[in-house]
Amino acid sequence: MELRQLRYFIAIAEHGSLSQAAARLFIAQSALSHQLAQLEAELGAPLFERLPRGVALTEAGHTFIGHAQSILRQVDTAKASVRTAADTPTGKVVFGIPHSVSQALALPLLKAVRAALPGVVLELTEELTGNLVPQLRDGRIDLAVLFEDEHSAPFHRHYLLDEALCLISPSPTVDAPNTPISLAEALRLPLILPARPHGVRPLIESAAQAAGLAAPNVIADISSISILRTSLLAGMGNTLLPPMPLHAELQAGHLHARPLSAPGLQRRILLCHPRAIPLSAAARAVQRLTQTLCRDLAQSGEWQAAHWQESVPER
Repeated sequence: MELRQLRYFIAIAEHGSLSQAAARLFIAQSALSHQLAQLEAELGAPLFERLPRGVALTEAGHTFIGHAQSILRQVDTAKASVRTAADTPTGKVVFGIPHSVSQALALPLLKAVRAALPGVVLELTEELTGNLVPQLRDGRIDLAVLFEDEHSAPFHRHYLLDEALCLISPSPTVDAPNTPISLAEALRLPLILPARPHGVRPLIESAAQAAGLAAPNVIADISSISILRTSLLAGMGNTLLPPMPLHAELQAGHLHARPLSAPGLQRRILLCHPRAIPLSAAARAVQRLTQTLCRDLAQSGEWQAAHWQESVPER
């Protein structure tokens, strides 16, 4: 298996046509077909289904493309690590961020990287946490923000901050928005929560079970922040989330947030990367910058309901 075969395979998948891929790669279509045939023979499975117009990935092709992309990314990272001095990091860093963290972190991180690391190209990909994990494991992304649970356990984990959850409701349904509400009371309300295993859902269910409480009264599983926002504004129910994903609506008074009474409920936010794949100099620089930025955002209050602890061990 050769690297050029992987590049050819990805080009064909992107264009859906051998002729278009050959033109893009500046090689003869017959040569491209020959290399694809060799790759399929080595893998023992067809990667494309031939259609009247173009080609489409087979099931084996869908399985293989993530690996091919990961291998090529790791090769590029290895080259950049050799060529780049540690004090002048350059190169591309793919950074995965959950929907519920994006509102607080994405723009500040983009600005910070641009200011402090001008040689680094930061590519942000916003996904559900359950979708970030396989991409991080396969090396398709370099760094990902995850939560402290079983999904983050296999990775190197760097502490960012802790974030408190609160009950967020349509404003007409809340009589005393600043009065803490117990977890037991909140769980009995009609709740709109992310579907398992995404976001805060495992945290909430684990906390309920540990406290001997009934399971949350979930009336809808919604993993999209935008759809969740629309549902809350329509008065369909309540949610348990940190306030930052719905900051604009809370500031405008369209939604109200009530804190949970002690001991409350919080999630620990971590920055993760695979144990088996070394970080490039650029990715290490982004990792350090992200940790410093999150500390500053928590201490300044810009990241609402967040707090930063000193001396949390990294794993």
